[in-house]
Amino acid sequence: MADKALRCGRLVDVVAGRVLEDQLILIEGERVAAVGPAATTPFDGEPIDLGDVTVTPGLIDLHTHLVGVAACGDYAQELKYSAAQQTLAGVPNARDTLLAGFTTVRDVGTFRAFLDVALRDAIDAGHILGPRMAVAGAYVTVKGGGGMVTGLAPDIELPREFRFGQTSGVDDIRERVREIIFNGADLIKVIATGAVLANGTVPGAPELTEAQLRAAVEEASWYGRHVAAHAHGAEGIKRAIRAGVRSIEHACFLDDEGVELMAEHGTYLSADIWWADWISETGPSQGYDAEQLRKNDETAEAQRVAFAKAVKAGVKIGFGTDAGGFPHGLQGRQLATMVEYGMTPLAALRAATLTSAECMGWEDRVGSLTPGRYADLVAVPGELDIRKFQDVPFVMKGGTVVKNELG
Repeated sequence: MADKALRCGRLVDVVAGRVLEDQLILIEGERVAAVGPAATTPFDGEPIDLGDVTVTPGLIDLHTHLVGVAACGDYAQELKYSAAQQTLAGVPNARDTLLAGFTTVRDVGTFRAFLDVALRDAIDAGHILGPRMAVAGAYVTVKGGGGMVTGLAPDIELPREFRFGQTSGVDDIRERVREIIFNGADLIKVIATGAVLANGTVPGAPELTEAQLRAAVEEASWYGRHVAAHAHGAEGIKRAIRAGVRSIEHACFLDDEGVELMAEHGTYLSADIWWADWISETGPSQGYDAEQLRKNDETAEAQRVAFAKAVKAGVKIGFGTDAGGFPHGLQGRQLATMVEYGMTPLAALRAATLTSAECMGWEDRVGSLTPGRYADLVAVPGELDIRKFQDVPFVMKGGTVVKNELG
């Protein structure tokens, strides 16, 4: 028996890819009980009338970094804060993410291992306000690679918690994966190539062999975990796809062969195609140095061209922004960029809901307003306009209204 109901002028059915008029959403506890036309769907009570709005499922970001202080180009700042400070800094980040309409995130790693596990557990316990989190725990990376704190003097030895996922071979990567899972991770994040912001690394250069990547996928699969691969360069991307990773993150230099492989293998693409604009506009004032700004310029347009090719080829497109590299709560800006580079507004919303839920393996609980799923939803005023998701006025998580600024 439904205990509450919401009436809305329009509802985006991301499963069917259509907008339904004048709908009633019945909610029982934390879950959706039924959805149907307001005129014919029975409800024993007075529904909450949201009025002339468009409702969508709660949004999902496949690539966030909620733990830590504000974005800065200097990775050495990671050593200036205690584990407690970094974890507590994630509290407002989690809140801002939820209030922006992102009711679920896949948080893909921290430099200091397992702080994300603590943040996830605090949210799940109801101690703090934030989205549902699937967390990676630590980066699986090579020494000095894209998942390490770089730019330090060569005689500086990082503490163990900053090196937890450091690996050097096939057998070793299996051990790293197991330990990360045993410490509470929901997924594994491998750094398959260099990174834009990790000084001294080359984004296009592979950093893990295909054998290592396959070992990570195989080991994770024993525990029901997926693997997300940070990969900018074409060769690193293709190694990761052939190894069986669940998703490719970034994919700046994805080539035609890589696009074909992604479509063939059903690999998801999580490409942060808006973030480069923020770095270009604010990078110097945020402490990004000349190397980082140069690599951002070198990868930005290539990434967007690759994204458009992937869309056209029918690759499974999720929604990942790299929030944490820019201030949390701005993720909705990427939807318009995805439309600019080849997606329809409905397809972009599907990417940020159902497809991302499928990538996580969470489609049985989030990503649509199908009965039985969590009552996670957002509403924007008027008819569907993708730009309105930059400032979402109404957010519900698990049947509870956490934000209501509808006029």
